[in-house]
Amino acid sequence: MFTGLVEETGKVVSAVPRGGVIEFTIRAQKILDDLKIDDSININGVCQTVIKYTGDTFTVQSVQETLRKTTLGTIRAGNEVNLERAMLPTTRMGGHFVQGHVDGTGTVKNIKKQSGDWLIHIELPGSFMKYVIPMGSICIDGVSLTVASIDGNGCTVAIIPHTLEVTTLKKLKAGSRVNIELDMLGKYVVHMVERMEGRK
Repeated sequence: MFTGLVEETGKVVSAVPRGGVIEFTIRAQKILDDLKIDDSININGVCQTVIKYTGDTFTVQSVQETLRKTTLGTIRAGNEVNLERAMLPTTRMGGHFVQGHVDGTGTVKNIKKQSGDWLIHIELPGSFMKYVIPMGSICIDGVSLTVASIDGNGCTVAIIPHTLEVTTLKKLKAGSRVNIELDMLGKYVVHMVERMEGRK
């Protein structure tokens, strides 16, 4: 479980295909402090398992299902990625409940700078829209954000300068694909309501 509060950005050292999986080695600093084999790391919104590490890098393996549903298959050596360790029981619960189980991808349609923040409009698959509400939570590339508004085919999020500076969101442009995790609590509510209606 994560919070969607990115701890740091890391740099991909290598992305090596190995028989149906891609093995990513990523250079980092802060998250290596207490890292162990089998720890979960949120990489651009995707929960991955550490299989080995050194003094300044760690390695994970992404399977075909993950590569199909997320943008990890497009990552190359030299790219920056958002990183967050799994939350501790003693962690202050900023952000929102994030599982690292990406529902799919969205596409950045436009980015507009306002006084003090940026508005990013993201087009989403139609099936996602019933889980997205104004002032609700959404996780984009591992970053917990608040939905500012919705329209027929997407939503707009407002991003403060600090979040833009310390995450990879600053590199987004129109046409960028991003990993989307819908609000877990919202998904449970919709699922239960639909099942109850189906029994009537």
